[in-house]
Amino acid sequence: MTASPASPAASPLTARAQEAASEIVTDILTLVRHETSSYDLPGLTAGLDLLREVACHRLGRPDHEQRHPGGAFGDTLTLTYPGTDTGAGHVALVGHYDTVWPTGTLAGWEPPEASDDGRVRLSGPGIFDMKTGLAQGIWALRLVRESGVRVPAVTFVFNGDEEIGSLSSRPVIEEVAQKADATLVLEPTAHGAVKTGRKGSGIFRVTATGVEAHAGLAPQDGASAITALSEFVVAAAAVASPARGTTVNTGLIKGGSGTNVVAGQATATIDIRVSSEAEQDRVDAEFDAIKVSDPRVRIDIEHAWNRPPMTLNTASAPLLDLAREVAREQGRDGLPDAAVGGASDANFVAALGFPVLCGMGAVGDGAHAQGEFIYPDTVPAQTALVAGLLGRLAEPLGG
Repeated sequence: MTASPASPAASPLTARAQEAASEIVTDILTLVRHETSSYDLPGLTAGLDLLREVACHRLGRPDHEQRHPGGAFGDTLTLTYPGTDTGAGHVALVGHYDTVWPTGTLAGWEPPEASDDGRVRLSGPGIFDMKTGLAQGIWALRLVRESGVRVPAVTFVFNGDEEIGSLSSRPVIEEVAQKADATLVLEPTAHGAVKTGRKGSGIFRVTATGVEAHAGLAPQDGASAITALSEFVVAAAAVASPARGTTVNTGLIKGGSGTNVVAGQATATIDIRVSSEAEQDRVDAEFDAIKVSDPRVRIDIEHAWNRPPMTLNTASAPLLDLAREVAREQGRDGLPDAAVGGASDANFVAALGFPVLCGMGAVGDGAHAQGEFIYPDTVPAQTALVAGLLGRLAEPLGG
């Protein structure tokens, strides 16, 4: 069930967030209207400049900032704002600005149909995953600073390669999280629930190398890499075990050089999600055991486990308790948590044993799907929740 917004009178922070709601939504839509596909480097560069501009407009210039090069993909930007005093702690707010949507998607975007309960929806590529969370995080710090309570130092980590594995941003995220007392990841909620469990993920690249030949004159001399790869991906799909939390999806296939040539090479990129290290080991072994029918085709598998499974570790449990306490103080009817199939940058932090909560961002639905949307009436409550948690994290966690 989708979370309902908190009462405007529930707390001063919530009331202030309600007053600022139109400005927060304006910032959300500003970010959405600039497309930032993971594979569009110029778009990512301009999108990060825009995100920095929004942060500086709402918060002023940071004490420290650093842009970490992303190579062929989006850079990672860290912005650190000081706390009210040197002993006020340090919190990391992490969010990605890249999206799965190819540049040009916005022009043909069709808004979703109205919800059954008549609630207003806002839609756009990346609005749910996760540009709403970025804007809410910026405003959360602004609101808690305005409230006059003690505030920790906050480091924003904005990365532009999360959707493709956070290959360049991972060490930056881990370094910041190691220095912080707690990390809040501004990914979307699970229908209002924070995310305390996530599957681990792997991105395997499978290459089939066959023998080229003329498809008409001497097909018998060829060994098709495409045919062999097709056999492999069908066998790989059978490795999936939903009952054990393991899914296998072949998302990309490339191969061949012409329709009249028996393909000499073909590649597949396979997305794998697991809920345990034992399943990682099983998948590795079963992939290596797959055989294709033509012995002339060589199969090479690049086992690339990207994110470890995430569970609610002992360091994060007090952080969840604190978030629930803040939610109650703000008049919310509980704050559920959930385990989900997707992976995020929170997986890296949890694997290191540091306190982290994920899913602190948008309430809506449709991640990675045409028509993804948010409920704008939940924006104030979500912003106030993060703001309130920041205020409480000025003191030692569990203290």
